[in-house]
Amino acid sequence: QVQLVESGGGLVQAGGSLRLSCAASGRIWRVNIMGWYRQAPGKQREMVAGLNTAGVTQYQDSAKGRFAISRDNAKNTVYLQVNTLKPEGTGVYNCAINGVYWGRGTQVTVSS
Repeated sequence: QVQLVESGGGLVQAGGSLRLSCAASGRIWRVNIMGWYRQAPGKQREMVAGLNTAGVTQYQDSAKGRFAISRDNAKNTVYLQVNTLKPEGTGVYNCAINGVYWGRGTQVTVSS
């Protein structure tokens, strides 16, 4: 059974940084893309960063230059470094593999 567990969220002032982690366990036949998503209050969930098996990254426009997705294969962990946070960055951050396996998320709250 595949399980993803996110951590690293919290309350941070605008301009601050956090490092989110997503630890994966279980057997996944094929990993095509790992992604981080955000669901802001009252809004739909959106992808903020993605990383494919070739190491190619993609970012939502608002995240470019401020967020960085990376992975540690030895630890089966995907990270999201979020810098220069803005109040609109508040929300639940989930990680996902192939858009199929999802974690429960970690809350990020950015105060102004």
